[in-house]
Amino acid sequence: MDKKKLDQFKKRLETRKEELRRTVSRTEQDGRTIDEGSAQDIADKAASSYTKEFLFHLSNNDRQLLQMVDGALSRIREGNFGECISCGEEINSKRLEAVPWTRHCIECQEKLEQGLLEETSR
Repeated sequence: MDKKKLDQFKKRLETRKEELRRTVSRTEQDGRTIDEGSAQDIADKAASSYTKEFLFHLSNNDRQLLQMVDGALSRIREGNFGECISCGEEINSKRLEAVPWTRHCIECQEKLEQGLLEETSR
């Protein structure tokens, strides 16, 4: 991959990383303040509990995505961005454009989703 294209991906990933950090932080803060200082009846407590669980789920998904973005930035630094971590083949450029933090080529991603490939932490 040429340097100009790599720099574009790096910039997109860094921007996404900052967006995710702000979102995670805001969601965590919202979860902490959801029912501060208010006397609640049982229905309010149930609604509050549901809202907290929903916010936790959102925050957890954002944290996972943040880890994937960090991994892609690490692969850029290491010089192996755009290579499938399973088979080593180059990931299709259209796939990288759509999901720049992807770790697998389409074939390996399909195998992973079918349970035919083990998840690696590289």
